[in-house]
Amino acid sequence: VQLQASGGGLVQAGGSLRLSCAASGRTFSNYDIAWFRQTPGKEREFVAAIRWSGSITHYADSVKGRFTISRDNAKNTVYLQMNSLKPEDTAVYYCAAPRTYVSDNYYLMSEHDYWGQGTELTVSS
Repeated sequence: VQLQASGGGLVQAGGSLRLSCAASGRTFSNYDIAWFRQTPGKEREFVAAIRWSGSITHYADSVKGRFTISRDNAKNTVYLQMNSLKPEDTAVYYCAAPRTYVSDNYYLMSEHDYWGQGTELTVSS
């Protein structure tokens, strides 16, 4: 599966933005999808994940209650709705999928073999 993240930009603190992860391939609906983010000098960190069916979602504590992950399998797209943005949310955001289609270790970078190119979010204070 090939992934392409988009939707990043510059937003003021307290604002909202929605990221998209578009996928190619007929098997997209079989894949769990996760979002990670990375800032310079830091390791990529888990943000959110969604089961292939959309029935289960997971969030990092730092974004819980502010971010919502969803998917539209008919459109081969996963979304990350980000509300109440903070300057510390500034990062490059990546979507990713595991080689095994499904992974219970959704929070681990090492579980994901397919990565989008990243989209940059800047939150100004």
